[in-house]
Amino acid sequence: MSARVLERFPAGAPRGSWPAEEYAAARRAEGEPATVVMDLTSDAFLVVVEGQEENGGS
Repeated sequence: MSARVLERFPAGAPRGSWPAEEYAAARRAEGEPATVVMDLTSDAFLVVVEGQEENGGS
């Protein structure tokens, strides 16, 4: 799977706070098909757009 990471958020957000989901929703409202995935290695939520290279290559 290739994906471009738009933003990273630490998994330790305050209770009731969903910054990764809020960021992804804002990107979707702008027409970008952003989703949130969990990176277990870095313990972070990543907002990604699938099918695009992270390094900007098309």
